[in-house]
Amino acid sequence: MLVAGASIAGPALAHWLHRYGFAVTVVERAPALRPGGQAVDLRGVAKEAVRRMGLLEAVRAACTDTRGMSVVDERNRPLVELRADMFDGDGFIAEYEILRGDLAEVLYRATEPHVEYLFGQRITGLDQDDSGVAVTLSSGARRRFDLVVGADGLHSGLRALVFGPESARLRDLGHLLAFFTVPNRLRLSSWMHTYAEPHRSAAIRSIHHDSEAMALLAVRGTRADYDPRDSDGQRELLRSRLAGMGWEVPDLLDRMDTATDFYFDSCSQVHLDRWSDGRVVLLGDAAFCASPISGQGTSLAVLGAYLLAGELAGAGGDHAAAFAAYESRMRPIVGITQSFARDNARHFAARNRLGLRVQRTAMRLAGRRPLTTLIARRMEKVVNGVELPDYRHLLVGAAG
Repeated sequence: MLVAGASIAGPALAHWLHRYGFAVTVVERAPALRPGGQAVDLRGVAKEAVRRMGLLEAVRAACTDTRGMSVVDERNRPLVELRADMFDGDGFIAEYEILRGDLAEVLYRATEPHVEYLFGQRITGLDQDDSGVAVTLSSGARRRFDLVVGADGLHSGLRALVFGPESARLRDLGHLLAFFTVPNRLRLSSWMHTYAEPHRSAAIRSIHHDSEAMALLAVRGTRADYDPRDSDGQRELLRSRLAGMGWEVPDLLDRMDTATDFYFDSCSQVHLDRWSDGRVVLLGDAAFCASPISGQGTSLAVLGAYLLAGELAGAGGDHAAAFAAYESRMRPIVGITQSFARDNARHFAARNRLGLRVQRTAMRLAGRRPLTTLIARRMEKVVNGVELPDYRHLLVGAAG
């Protein structure tokens, strides 16, 4: 099997496929694993999926160990505090929070001895027939595979090849985000500070045992506002829309220019009528991105990988039945999560000072029992809204 994408969903799928006896090749357009990136979370049943992989302790060891966050004023004085142990570790700050690049590293190291990885290459063409898929790579090489999986992210090249231009598949949620590494100038210790003004916000969290920090800049906007190939233009857009903003923002804008891991993108969702076409199937953000505002993108990728691999292993070679079962199991939780993200997007950036006060009041009340119970019930549907079947009997070497 060929898997496009070596971030989270692709290596997670490769892990399970190998354990079910499949030969797997992963192709990644980047020349190497991409470090850093935003902090991502494992919540609810996704933690159980990683435990079944045997990687939960490795993930825990690489986590940011963020114990909570403070909403601060312009002089960095705390106004509201939220702890990571709220909502049983599945709340605003998750117990299992890890940088995207660090999680990718854990998954890659676990699979690299058993899986063929081809970095610096991408799929440029494919031709399906009844017995397989002929794939052309950017190197000019042509290879044949039984099945092809697109796990290459929000802007999936494979999805564009098979399902058409992304403009018809993506829905903007009205926000633009940037992430990059900076010095831990605030000397944060396993903590995050966030500051907001109308229509824009910024945050800094300590990472890598407080030796560095990860910056987040957020403004209102859509994909129509920037060129995805022009990082200089993206930085200029941020400078323009964050001009005059207080707190640490002027320093962050200065450091943004020299950041080697600068990442910028829209908060967008992927909506498709189907996730497969013949012998090609999509996974993770390529199929059902809920946006970073959902807090569930990584969990959905891990769950989707677990279910897709298990259904393929149990289908007796009937890939169409496996694809249908995978989609049937995943669709409900994807729908819940995308709806949750759209609700979050409406409140993510306050439109005025009154909106900021309302946000802070809601955060202060979040720890009180009636509201805690209400939020917990909603989060339960989001983080535990899919059942994990037991596929252990299908593992290579499993008894019986």
